[in-house]
Amino acid sequence: MKVLSIQSVVAHGHVGNSAAVFPLQRLGVEVVPIPTVNFSNHTGYGAWRGPLLPPSDVAEILLGVEERGVFPQVDAVLSGYQGGTGIADVIIDAVRRVKAANPAALYACDPVMGNAKSGCFVAPEIPVLLRDRVVPVADIITPNQFELGFLTGTEPASVEETLASADLARAMGPSTVLVTSVERPDREEGTIEMLVVDTAGSWLVSTPHLPFKANGSGDVTAALFTAHYVQTKDAALALERTASSVFDLIDLTYRSGERELRLVQAQEFYATPRMQFKAEQVR
Repeated sequence: MKVLSIQSVVAHGHVGNSAAVFPLQRLGVEVVPIPTVNFSNHTGYGAWRGPLLPPSDVAEILLGVEERGVFPQVDAVLSGYQGGTGIADVIIDAVRRVKAANPAALYACDPVMGNAKSGCFVAPEIPVLLRDRVVPVADIITPNQFELGFLTGTEPASVEETLASADLARAMGPSTVLVTSVERPDREEGTIEMLVVDTAGSWLVSTPHLPFKANGSGDVTAALFTAHYVQTKDAALALERTASSVFDLIDLTYRSGERELRLVQAQEFYATPRMQFKAEQVR
């Protein structure tokens, strides 16, 4: 499998491609990482250094990769945080060209906007751009519950409401929606859930909720789910594998007392998921 991953790069820590590439490689996936920023660290620190790549530079890198004959080999295009408005056109064009070279290729978009606790943490134009331009060309999207609500103009809380919002999102274009953090009021105390919806059905998986938020965990989730889904074409199995690996990664990081993901230390959890969580079909 080969994944073209258009995301940010940081020198210290693990977000964007600095979070997604290594777990994919431990799965045996060949990754073609295309940088959109090259920062010293993620912006959660409040200060960082390094350049935001102009969209024209990102397009040049993609063109060089295309000229090497790589696009027909790409099974999936993956994108995440979009630092500026211009990068969307570059990503959309790359998806179009990859699919022209390989019609079976999928585009997985993580529509990063924010979360329920902190609200939006991207430029005001980005959520609208994602909703109106990017999401409609995606095959897979991986929003959290807050982002799903913005995309669909809803406020999902219960499983039924989240399913209805996912249906609205699928009507926009994507065939598969992974909701990465479902916090329904009636869930078992101390848990958090993920929900996936595709043409075959809908499945929910529950894991313990750790009192810890690690930057980059969503990037790992999107990358692993994309790879497992492309490989198996089985949403429930892809969800179970992803939930297993990501929980063990976050648990290991939480127990370490470190701020940054223990991405390397958790590598066996990507290569061999423990499969300790079972997805329940809810529709």
